[in-house]
Amino acid sequence: MYRKHLSRWLPKSVEALKGYNRSDFAADLTAGFTVGLVALPLAMAFGISSGVTPQAGIYTAVIAGFLISALGGSRTQIGGPTGAFVVVIAAIITKHGLSGLLMVTMMAGAILIFLGATGLGNAVKFIPRPVIIGFTNGIAVLIASTQIKDFLGLKSAGSVPSEFIERMRYIGEHIATTDPTTVLLALMSLMTIIIMPRFTRRIPGSILALIGATVCVGIFNIPVETIGSKFGGIPTGFPQLSVPEFRHDLIIPLLPSALTVALLAAIESLLSAVVADSMSGDRHNSNVELVAQGVANLTVPLFGGIPVTGAIARTATNIRSGARTPFSGIIHALTLLCIILFAAPLARFIPLGTLAAVLFVVAYNMGEWREIPMILRLDRKDIAVWLITFALTVIADLTIAVEVGMVLAALLYIYQVSRTTVVELLTPEAIEKAKAHIVQDQHIPYYVSMFHIQGPLLFGGSEKLNQLASKIDDLQPVVILRLRYMTALDATGLHAIEQFHESLHASGRTLILCGTRGQPKRLIYTSTLPRIIGTRNIRPNISSALKRAQDVHERFGGVGEEAALGLAQAPV
Repeated sequence: MYRKHLSRWLPKSVEALKGYNRSDFAADLTAGFTVGLVALPLAMAFGISSGVTPQAGIYTAVIAGFLISALGGSRTQIGGPTGAFVVVIAAIITKHGLSGLLMVTMMAGAILIFLGATGLGNAVKFIPRPVIIGFTNGIAVLIASTQIKDFLGLKSAGSVPSEFIERMRYIGEHIATTDPTTVLLALMSLMTIIIMPRFTRRIPGSILALIGATVCVGIFNIPVETIGSKFGGIPTGFPQLSVPEFRHDLIIPLLPSALTVALLAAIESLLSAVVADSMSGDRHNSNVELVAQGVANLTVPLFGGIPVTGAIARTATNIRSGARTPFSGIIHALTLLCIILFAAPLARFIPLGTLAAVLFVVAYNMGEWREIPMILRLDRKDIAVWLITFALTVIADLTIAVEVGMVLAALLYIYQVSRTTVVELLTPEAIEKAKAHIVQDQHIPYYVSMFHIQGPLLFGGSEKLNQLASKIDDLQPVVILRLRYMTALDATGLHAIEQFHESLHASGRTLILCGTRGQPKRLIYTSTLPRIIGTRNIRPNISSALKRAQDVHERFGGVGEEAALGLAQAPV
């Protein structure tokens, strides 16, 4: 029993040692080196845009990347500085200085360790999707707005305001100082980053843009602002240990910021781990991952670092490059360390316009813009939650945005649950109509796994579908979700059904929905779900669903190949 309990807390790196061989090491070496190169411009860009030095971003990527891979609960997750923290960090530095930021990071680390050790980290899964999309959209807009000055090469005295509206006014007032050379170089960098993946994914566009722009500036002495002209370059050598000052009188004032950083770190790291699971076929350990994130956030301030979390884009790059175990993440950290030790002097030629171009692409990719049409198809109350969270993130403060968004979502949850109580007259016609929905009289064939959802599928309970997806290998070729007793559905529940379908589809299985009614039926048919799973796979009752399952099984062996044949959109 004790050994079983202990195994629940083992990092994935320890589990990976069993059976680890040369083939695994070769794959991890290639992936780690590739993602290390990808992380280099991002680490510097996140450091600069957060209001610290570029080396602080690299030191953070080295230390956090090593610790999160060595101690974490995901086999392929890459940790480091991310865009989600840029706005929060800049605001903390403005109010409390660098010492305040280091305190906030360490406090957030302690909170994350507590969440992971107690299992409370699972609570972050209950944040509704409109809130997550709202502040993700807002953060992306803010990141892009902070890079306009460097992208245009604006020449002005003083620093750029931290508030969005004031920042836009500042840019408008100084737009006449735009440097054409900087704009041209930045545009060429941006085009390289965007176009390069169309030719090959082996060489990341950001690396090619970084190397090309740096070589041009160094050889031709192009007069643009660089890391050297603004920061004096990047020092060579190991990160220096320096214990930050810890002021007890700032604990309470900094607590809201620390909670925001911890919440963002938990959300983004677990989202990244889920993405990694879907790409690699593994299943992460949420609590172990949060503890590792906490240890990393406790450690990086000792070397002047900034808050860290799991990085979705770098994690995806890691997996696409062939990573098999956490050792690829460790190699990624060592790659960055070698660059600091042996190539740091060359960094002084890196133009800030190129780093701004890198962050423009990061902001676009992290913005979840493709989710907005889905949000706009939802109930006006869900749209209001998303819009208010987005607006407050951009105009006010991320902490306020998350707090208000959660309060609104909780009120919406109460409202939706209150509407699930129905009092209906039971007539002979209603009884006759209900016979088509009765399961007891139906024969469930061997090739069908059937589940029913009873009660509301809202943001508080959608995780149960994700748990079902984790046991997908135990399911039959056709899976029927009976929704007759699902009383309410929201955006998070709808997204959970989409993800469940994607998991089934990837494993060669077919999902059929049946029996939807009331508010869930209206939401489903105003969303993109019918197009995704096929209108033929949404049936009015259990009898019709079983006939559809028989048709799928007889024609395609249950694997749903009709989608590839273009039949999924045929009329019912």
